[in-house]
Amino acid sequence: MNRAHVIDWPAEADDALPLALWSAREIAEATGGLASGDFLVSGVAFDSREVGEGDLFVALKGETTDGHHHVAGALERGAAAALVSQGVPGPHVLVPDSFAALEALARAARMRTPARIIGVTGSVGKTSVKEALFAALDRASHGAAHRSLKSYNNHVGVPLSLARMPARSRFGIFEMGMNHAGEIAGLTALVRPHVAVVTAIAPAHIEMLGSEEAIADAKAEIFTGLVPGGTAIVPADSAHHARLRAAARDCGAQVVSFGRSDAAEVRLLDAVAGAGGTLVTIDMGDRRLCYTVAAPGEHWVLNSLAVMAAVRAVGGDLGAAGLALAELAGMQGRGARHRVRVPAGGEALLIDESYNANPASMRATIAALGETPARRRIAILGAMKELGDFGPALHAALAAPLADAGVDFALLVGAEMAPLADELGKAGAQPLAGAVAFAHCADVDEARAALATFGLAKGDAILVKGSNAVGLARLVAALLEHADGS
Repeated sequence: MNRAHVIDWPAEADDALPLALWSAREIAEATGGLASGDFLVSGVAFDSREVGEGDLFVALKGETTDGHHHVAGALERGAAAALVSQGVPGPHVLVPDSFAALEALARAARMRTPARIIGVTGSVGKTSVKEALFAALDRASHGAAHRSLKSYNNHVGVPLSLARMPARSRFGIFEMGMNHAGEIAGLTALVRPHVAVVTAIAPAHIEMLGSEEAIADAKAEIFTGLVPGGTAIVPADSAHHARLRAAARDCGAQVVSFGRSDAAEVRLLDAVAGAGGTLVTIDMGDRRLCYTVAAPGEHWVLNSLAVMAAVRAVGGDLGAAGLALAELAGMQGRGARHRVRVPAGGEALLIDESYNANPASMRATIAALGETPARRRIAILGAMKELGDFGPALHAALAAPLADAGVDFALLVGAEMAPLADELGKAGAQPLAGAVAFAHCADVDEARAALATFGLAKGDAILVKGSNAVGLARLVAALLEHADGS
């Protein structure tokens, strides 16, 4: 045996990059702070309840809370050190402003990484696309992809997610959200993506912005942070496609559109739904791809086009992306499907979309319910928040999608659902109008009682969807007490 071949391991480009997430010296240099001593951290957290072993706990001061009161508890839970703006016992880095220091740490994380970075925003689908991109790129890179967890997409969540990115990452995927104009501009300046994805434009947060055009402009701010020569991925079928494309070009971006439109650079050719998912065929200009999307619904088919466009733009493996989409299950609160036992015996299908809702996502998931084989279809819908003066009309407009989906019973939760109840009531007063039976409840407790009165049966399909503030996750949790674990 040639011994040299055993001991002469080839050098890799990332060999000089640190194995630990951060050292005390690196944190102090990035933030301009003073370290109390030497230590290494393996993670970053700002919620003391979520601190893990080896984390850096960032003590943030809010309007009603002060993280400095929880430093001792964080250290007891296993935090390796704290990032603080006032003296505390235990290992720490002392800085003038802990939030500014978190942003500085985020910038340092972005500066040191060779990873290809993707930023994702949109009125609907951004968390799903972010998770699908992570699954695709993590598979291709053998675990070297990083993404923002949960929906950490605001002024605190984005820098936290960046600060958590290992130096050896090959890919990074970051979700960016907003309630007001100007917010995404600040986030994308931190992320500095190579690729910026806008999933869709819909009247989410229209109360704050006033029009869909203003929403499109706010989402288009993501292009301002693109690195030179970066790629903007935009929905070709959107009424705001030209507006988004122009904004991207103004930022010097290469533009790739996706959708059904004949002009789309990534174009949907065919989608055939079956028991194992939807078989999708797309045209990417110089090649055609065929793959399966496990998650049901046309919205997931279009999400997959955005995923494929972004994977290609960062030089990822399209084959691995196809495999990831074929295996990607729904997420908790965002499409997870469960089998639950019902009192009379047998099982029903529970579709958990309880985390969030806006008019576009409501229509998409109601349509997916209509495509789901079931003895009866039951829609438990919570109020859609932040719609302002547009709210009554947008709630009432859900009557037609419910009828088109063949929904047998709609359980409406929250005061904002009154216009939809009125609309369904009008339809029910007309013979042969395809009316949907319904009940309108003030809150989740009333809804649970109404559902018990209605009664679930074997073969039912139950969709639960609403804005997170409505609290439908509690109703889902109650139903899951009878889940079979699948």
